Amino acid sequence: MSSVPEMTPEDLYEHIEAGKPVTVVDVRQPHEYEKWHIEGPSVETVNVPDRTLTQSDPAEVLADHPAETVVTVCGTGKISRESARHLRRADVDVRNLAGGMEAWADLSVYTELTTDADATVLQFRRPSSGCLAYLVVSGDEAAVIDPLSAFAKEYVDVAADYGSELVYAVDTHVHADHVSGVRALGEHTDATAVVPAAAVDRGIDYDIPYETIADGETLEVGNSTIEAIHTPGHTSGMTAYYVDEAVLLTGDGLFVGSVARPDLEAGADGAPEAAAQLYQSLQQRVLTLPDKTLIAPGHHGTHAEPAADGSYTAPLRDVVERLDILSLPEAEFVEAVLADMPPRPANHTQLIATNLGQRDIPRQRALQLERGPNNCAATAD
Repeated sequence: MSSVPEMTPEDLYEHIEAGKPVTVVDVRQPHEYEKWHIEGPSVETVNVPDRTLTQSDPAEVLADHPAETVVTVCGTGKISRESARHLRRADVDVRNLAGGMEAWADLSVYTELTTDADATVLQFRRPSSGCLAYLVVSGDEAAVIDPLSAFAKEYVDVAADYGSELVYAVDTHVHADHVSGVRALGEHTDATAVVPAAAVDRGIDYDIPYETIADGETLEVGNSTIEAIHTPGHTSGMTAYYVDEAVLLTGDGLFVGSVARPDLEAGADGAPEAAAQLYQSLQQRVLTLPDKTLIAPGHHGTHAEPAADGSYTAPLRDVVERLDILSLPEAEFVEAVLADMPPRPANHTQLIATNLGQRDIPRQRALQLERGPNNCAATAD
């Protein structure tokens, strides 16, 4: 009984993405569990602190969780290994998550999108938070949109795998839920850091050279064109990027299952005006695009269903059909957006200051600040 089988974060993610049931026994303290835990359409979780678990009857703990696959989880995978041993003594077929929640937070996977674009577009996903980034590859050049600092090296390596080199690292807006990788890539590679021109007024103070991009301006990547479309509402600088007039990288302006929340820049007092601005952006800048335009957002929700290609994208026509809020008149839209917003992203003020370049934090501290759901949508996605 000294050896406990382990499941890697990659294997657990593939298990969940395949829709296979899994029971996650999270042995952290309740306050840690409530901040963030593993979720998904096929996931059942039970939070039983390790000391409580070792004094409990495993049959009672798992009575309401009949999944054949059982995985124990803690912060680093060490305490949960002992918890797994306790369950195995009761003949529970259980595996321990290698590296725990820290390893889960370090997981990044990517999918090549099925699109009409000339460029190859890859969607990178961070399962622990639902954050999405994109690599646009054309010939021997590539651009990364909304890169996460934690995975900066991965974008460079994957671009190289596709025979290209990063020429641009671009943000859609000043993020409030993770540390942007634009500065790190601008400093350590030959990629040019690019931010929306409208975001500069918020006080961007980078210690590296950077360029701005305004509404209607373009970036040329190989034989492909990326057009900036200013879509304020979530933030004043929110900018979508239209790749080869086929794929719209919407950032946090529009998701496949929700619209953006409007309170992260101007607060609750400024949210009604920002919500009205979001309405105009969606109606005049996004919904006027061709119905087949592929919407590729900056986040996906815990229970979002992937598309046929495994990505979290959808044609504009499907998004419009799915979201009744997009057909409301402005006053009702604003009321609906403001009605039931989730809690703001954890540590959002510190993350915004970091992404403005107003403060620097070490990588380990950044990972701590990023933990938890992104909560950038007005409702659950």
